[in-house]
Formats: sequence, C-alpha cells, structure tokens
Amino acid sequence: MEVPAVTGTLDVYIAEINKFKILTAEEEFELAVRFKKYNDMDAAEKLVVSNLRFVVKIAHEYRNYGMKLADLVQEGNIGLMHAVKKFDPYKGYRLISYAVWWIRAYIQNYLIKSWSLVKIGTTQAQRKLFFKMTQARKRLEDLSEKHAEFAEIAESLGVKAEEIMEMETRLGSRDLSLNAVIDEGGESTHMDFLTYDGEDQETAIIRKEEMAIVRRNIAGALAKLNEKENYIIHHRVMADNPMTLQEIGDHFRITRERARQIEKQALKKMSLAIPHLREEPKLLEA
Repeated sequence: MEVPAVTGTLDVYIAEINKFKILTAEEEFELAVRFKKYNDMDAAEKLVVSNLRFVVKIAHEYRNYGMKLADLVQEGNIGLMHAVKKFDPYKGYRLISYAVWWIRAYIQNYLIKSWSLVKIGTTQAQRKLFFKMTQARKRLEDLSEKHAEFAEIAESLGVKAEEIMEMETRLGSRDLSLNAVIDEGGESTHMDFLTYDGEDQETAIIRKEEMAIVRRNIAGALAKLNEKENYIIHHRVMADNPMTLQEIGDHFRITRERARQIEKQALKKMSLAIPHLREEPKLLEA
C-alpha cells in the first residue's frame, strides 16, 4: 500500500492529498468489502488516501505539544492504515468514524514516547490526563481570560489538584540529548559543559592496585587465625550485620568476656600481618 509521505513542506503534502476524492458512503462500502473479502490492496489504498486530509486535521489538535506537525501526521497515517485493516464495512458506520480512534491512539502514543524516556503516563488515567490537562487549561483561560490555577483544572477534570501538579512537573521536564548543539551554527554541546568530580584515570588505577594488595594481605592475615578467631572476624568485623559478643559466646558456648578477648587477640594478629592496620582498630561494642 503506497501512501504519500510528508517529505517536503507540509503545504505541498496537503496540496497533494487534497487531490484525492472524498468517497461517498456507497463507494467506501464497496471498496471496504473488496478489501475484506478479496484482500484487494488497490481498494485499501483508495480507502486510505481518501481520508488522509482528516489525519492532518486531527494532527493539528496536538500541535501545541512541541512536536513537528509532519511527524504527527505520519504517525496518524499509520493509525489510519491500521484502521483500514480492522474496519468492518457491515457494521453500518463510516470508516473515518472508526479510524479516528486509531489515528488519535498512534499520535498520542508517539507523543508520550517522544516526550520522555521516562514514562509520562504509567496508567491509563495518567495518559488521559496528559492530553486532557492542556485542553482544560486553555478552555478555562479562554473563559476567564486569566491564568488557570491547578485547583480549577483539577475540578474541571474531576481529579485531585496534586495529580495536576505532578503531571505539570512531568510536562516541564523534557529529555535532553547531551550531544545536542547548544547554539545554532555552533559546535558546543551540553556534554562539553558537564563537570566530572570523580578521580582521574591514573588515580583510579593506583587505588585499584592498592585495593588488590589490601585484599591479598587480608587473605594472608585470615589464614593465620584459628577457627574461633576467623569466625569472629568474619561475623563481627567484616559482616554487614555484625553479631554481638553475646551471640558469639552463645555460638561457642563461652562467656561474653571470653568472646571479647578472642576478638581482641584476632585483631592484634591481623594488625601485625597487615601494614595498614598497625593502629589497633576500634573494637565493636556489645
């Protein structure tokens, strides 16, 4: 199925699609039946091109979202072609009455995906609010000739003011490519102005080597400990959730004080084996 593409200016495209005849109900029914029964692609193409002007009209409703109208039209055209495939001529209504839902769905889906890499509307209600909010604000401001407040918009849509505030924040937070040129005709990008607060490559390599040495020393030091000392170091000093001395004592059936003495002895052995631990570490309490 070949459909005119929006390759030049939109005015040229509109002039081109306006050349296609608008079908009567009888002509549309006949073509739709031919496509449905015999998969007649020529009939399907005629159904599509005769309704392209309506796609442009619907796309204009979304021109205030900051996207190129030509892109919206292209997405709407895809929705129209999908509608033609699904259209049942025996239902008794015109193609455009059915297709308008698919056209809007494809345009709206494109807007939401293009607006942010982070999903703007994660629920059906949020997706609906994304498109209804702008329309409601414009309608209220046209009536009152003043800036519409969140509470007024929320009341007109039957939602909470907090939901309007949240969506307003999302609408104001557009994704930005770091490779995008800042000034027209210039070469500077947003990436050029990012600062890096981390360590340089040389420092990172040195730190990595030092950590490797420390890990080897720790492994060697642990090998010098006996079973009880090893257990205490692993479960008291190196654990994310260290055991208490009482828990250590209960494990080995010794007193809390004896567990503390073994811990102190183990740490002393490790400090002798590892240069970085020459100063005796502070013992854990409890």
